[in-house]
Amino acid sequence: MKNVRLGQSDLHVTPICLGTMTFGEQVDEATAHRILDRALERGINFLDTAEIYSVPTKPETYNATEKIIGNWYASRPGARQKMHLATKVAGPSRGMDWVRKGSPNVTPAEMLAACDDSLKRLKTDVIDLYQIHWPLRHVPMFGAMYFDPAKDDPTVTSIHEQLEALGKLVKAGKVRAIGLSNESPYGVHEFVSLAEQHGLPRVATVQNPYCLVNRTVENALDETLHRLGVSLLAYSPLGFGLLTGKYDASGFLGTDAPKDGRIAKFESVRKQRWGRAEALDAARRYNALAREHGLTPTQMALAFCYTKWQVASTIIGVTSVAQLDEDLDAWGTTLSPELLKAIDAIRKDMRDPAV
Repeated sequence: MKNVRLGQSDLHVTPICLGTMTFGEQVDEATAHRILDRALERGINFLDTAEIYSVPTKPETYNATEKIIGNWYASRPGARQKMHLATKVAGPSRGMDWVRKGSPNVTPAEMLAACDDSLKRLKTDVIDLYQIHWPLRHVPMFGAMYFDPAKDDPTVTSIHEQLEALGKLVKAGKVRAIGLSNESPYGVHEFVSLAEQHGLPRVATVQNPYCLVNRTVENALDETLHRLGVSLLAYSPLGFGLLTGKYDASGFLGTDAPKDGRIAKFESVRKQRWGRAEALDAARRYNALAREHGLTPTQMALAFCYTKWQVASTIIGVTSVAQLDEDLDAWGTTLSPELLKAIDAIRKDMRDPAV
């Protein structure tokens, strides 16, 4: 696979990125290190994490993933130079008292401190791509569907102030490029416009959900990214396991449901977008379509992301080396025009149930 350029930055990465939010919860450190070794062995040069990982987030595992990755770097001489590293500063942490005491804001000083803390945990002196995990302003995300002006908080750190803080990190050599996550078209436009007006770092990427049961990227964000030269990092391409077929027969909690699946294992996840009955109904239709065309559900779901013009790099999350190999082996799978038409027909009928 050929490397792709992220936005207008100097970062050139593989079109598959290893996501790591399972490290520290579903995946112990030894297994995580084996997965990282295998990814590097197979040519993956892009790794994504976050200060808040692992997921589901809780006090006991807050920062665990970055520490696991840092230990891997320390024990693998030369590995850091072969792998582009992305991490994220968490947004407002209401309801999560262990993240900046549950603050409804992130100040510029807290953003700078968060980066320094991530650098220490990751045992590196530079982060290749530093992302804001979710917006500081009110934006519908993580299952919320509608923007509500009444929820706006004018006291939160402005986009201009956020860019200034990120600019200090770039100027200090601690960060090479910056990105956003769970963003809207308005947010991307504002970040790019203010950066260009004030000579501040330009966002290179936006990391948003994109998969067969959530194609909301195609409802205006894709045009924004295309016209502004910002790259999409697609997360949850398998819809938290819905698009692997593992829940087709049993549902999330049936006697035959996989006990190690994220939706089956964590009640908090079942209450979110991926645990909706209509999301599973849609996934079952996509999975059946894949089988009708001689593909596994995983192959079709990943090939959909791997081959879409909207996607620069697809973030895959795994819990074993075998899963990693399966996801990487799907690279090169093509979907026929007939199959793509059938996929669009299901979307027209089912829309985006995991929005």
